[in-house]
Amino acid sequence: MIAEVKTTRTRPSDNIDWTTTQRVLVVKLRSIGDTVLATPSLIALRRFFPHARIDILLEDWVAPLLIGFDAVDNVISVRKGAGNRLRTAFELARTRYDVAFNLHGGTTATFFTAASRAQHRVGYAHYQYSFLYNHLLSSASDFWQRQQTHSAEHQLALLGYVGVPVDDRPKTRLNINAAAGADVSTACVSARVDVDNFALLHPSTAFHTKQWPAENFARTAEYLAKQGIASVAIAAKNETTILNDLRNACSAPIKTFDDLTLGEITALAAQAKVFIGNDSGIAHIAAAVQTPTVVIFGSSNRDHWRPWTDAPNEIVYQEFHCQPCAGYECKEFGEPRCIQSVQAERVFAAIDRVLKR
Repeated sequence: MIAEVKTTRTRPSDNIDWTTTQRVLVVKLRSIGDTVLATPSLIALRRFFPHARIDILLEDWVAPLLIGFDAVDNVISVRKGAGNRLRTAFELARTRYDVAFNLHGGTTATFFTAASRAQHRVGYAHYQYSFLYNHLLSSASDFWQRQQTHSAEHQLALLGYVGVPVDDRPKTRLNINAAAGADVSTACVSARVDVDNFALLHPSTAFHTKQWPAENFARTAEYLAKQGIASVAIAAKNETTILNDLRNACSAPIKTFDDLTLGEITALAAQAKVFIGNDSGIAHIAAAVQTPTVVIFGSSNRDHWRPWTDAPNEIVYQEFHCQPCAGYECKEFGEPRCIQSVQAERVFAAIDRVLKR
């Protein structure tokens, strides 16, 4: 039975008849953090359509993150390359979706949204090739009636615009894959990790303007050791140098992994007593599995990218007049003083507070 539609602050000119909706497509071609922050929208859709088919289109490398997620029926992964994209487009067209949501934009995402041939295609007015949509929201700020909005709210606004109830703004959530959980447990046993008493550190990130120095993470691991909490640090295979720098700078024992899958990282984060890391997709994974989190911010927009969770969490940052910025380079000082100026003692205090909660 379809839930009652609440009146939203902004409504489209041509409303959708939700009583006949059977197939919904969500397009989200972005990174780890963006995918995690799409889960509130998936939760809202599933709540509204308990018996409809809800599919999400993701890039292949991030798709495993939502395999088995209970709010979707199918995770459709797309690989790079014109041939792969065309095959995916034909697959979408054959499904005959009633409604397609493009939660981010971008020309490739618009191509897939249009290729789905959904009767109703929902996006933002600022999207390139906006004429391919027939439901366009002016902005998330217009929907929520305030200037600052979070990434999760930005996506939820598109649903609310066409009548899906979102006023309670669901938080992020991820499921733990049983096989990945078993694999990471085996890895922890081999590495002699105390799975009942460890902190998870993530010292890497996409841009150096968002990366707290490895020496500071080393001081954090030493501080945790004094509190009787072991440290485990993770990074990608191409970021092994950061893990080596961390181990070399740290006087306390620290276990490191650079070969975990996204499912294994999710399972490991769920077991951690606390997560400490830079603003990154891994931080959003930790928040989505209800682990207390402390996230160090540099150049990025704190209002838009902070953890979206009910679990204990804090962000730590040093205020600079040039924040936020694109983050590709520090044009103001030549070096990212914003992230470099965050003192370790402030992170220690934040750790203490989230653990007490």
